[in-house]
Amino acid sequence: MESDRNPGRVLVTGGASGLGAAVVTAVRAAGGTPLVLDKQAPGPDAADFATVDVSDSAAVAEAVNTVAERVGGLDAVVTAAGTDCCGPLGEVSTADWERVVRVNLFGTAAVVRAALPHLERTHGRVVTVASTLGVRVAGDATAYCASKFGVVGFTRALAMETAGKIGVTLLVPGGMKTRFFDDRTEQYRPPSDAALNSPDNVAASILHALTAPEGCEVREMVVCHELEPSWP
Repeated sequence: MESDRNPGRVLVTGGASGLGAAVVTAVRAAGGTPLVLDKQAPGPDAADFATVDVSDSAAVAEAVNTVAERVGGLDAVVTAAGTDCCGPLGEVSTADWERVVRVNLFGTAAVVRAALPHLERTHGRVVTVASTLGVRVAGDATAYCASKFGVVGFTRALAMETAGKIGVTLLVPGGMKTRFFDDRTEQYRPPSDAALNSPDNVAASILHALTAPEGCEVREMVVCHELEPSWP
């Protein structure tokens, strides 16, 4: 049964494209107010946004507070911003490798840290976005695996730390039909017939977690195409 609860004011990182944009659409369709943090401005449908690089923790804290103050608080956060840089460890530059970890892991922690006071006031919710490569590994993806394994550990510890104060959900998505793979070399792109999920389907699952009944938490969920090769 679908929930008819309004998700409220939902801050979405990476909300200008891909999964983040799908979450923005789903939140609005459910009567909520989507708020976006991204390096680029979202489409005209976003209710409010701030441009920020989530790898910059100080800038993230300022952006979260600015957006939250403009709308009078936050009810939820979805950390959909993410990046990757494929290749053998010895061939990926230190700067590129560390940027993946800063965006995917440090960026997630920075957004949640800044949002916590707002979420505690509303008994709000957090959905972090990991990956199937946060629970299993792949060659030529050391930075991505390290960052997403970190998101898994961070989220599980956060759920224990904040139990009863905010809701925390770990999302483990499989591959999706987004532009995430566009800047990869051919060898690291999914084949044309790859079993990839629609980001709209994943966004619907996120909305389910955000609108769960009071006192009920969706702690962890794996969402993937029925033919997803990276799970289990």
